[in-house]
Amino acid sequence: MFKSPIEKIRGSKALWLTGLIAAGFFLFAGQKEAHAQYSEIGFSLGGMHYTGDMMRTVKPLSIRPGVSLFYRQNFSSVVSLRYSLAGGFLHGDDSDPIDAFAAERQREFDVFLLQGDVSLEYHFLDFRSENAVARFSPYLALGVGLFYFTGESNPYDNFSSIQPVIPVGFGIKYIATPRVILGAEYGARKTFFDYLDNVSAGDMADKNYQYGNWYDNDWYYQFAITISYAFYDIPCPHAWK
Repeated sequence: MFKSPIEKIRGSKALWLTGLIAAGFFLFAGQKEAHAQYSEIGFSLGGMHYTGDMMRTVKPLSIRPGVSLFYRQNFSSVVSLRYSLAGGFLHGDDSDPIDAFAAERQREFDVFLLQGDVSLEYHFLDFRSENAVARFSPYLALGVGLFYFTGESNPYDNFSSIQPVIPVGFGIKYIATPRVILGAEYGARKTFFDYLDNVSAGDMADKNYQYGNWYDNDWYYQFAITISYAFYDIPCPHAWK
């Protein structure tokens, strides 16, 4: 089977990133709880979608359900660390061909995906302190993680179903009560992987046109409504009473 130069080094890159991810988990997990104002547990409900060789933009009919559970440590009034476990489904197809290859392929895929990650959240407004003038804040999130997917037969023998991922997102949070925080978030998941859709490199000498662009890795995305419950490590800020 034909392998591009990128495919030949993909294994070592994934191994290096996995080690970096593991180091990040241990580093942040070792932080002392005493530095946190409070911690939260919560969940989210929403949808997931994909872009890659079959689809370049979001298509409403391709969105599939996604959920997550998370634990959040709040180290200051603007910085939080979130540990998440998310699961959901991804779908893609060539029903609206993006190029001549897609028109010839006419394929589709459905997979179940499970992701674990740790993300740093930065809030633009100091909405938690006793001097806060607003009970909401937009925020950005950046993290590292791993994902596992299943559901499609593997026509390639050179990749693992467990891969590194970099989650990036933005959202908004609102303090509904001193212990209940509501939110909405949209996030992109940067992969280093081109086989989520089961379409990538092929033998260019074989003119069956069932391959795709192996220089263009797949992405997936998640949007969700979140709700969390706070456990205070220090007394509740006066502004929330």
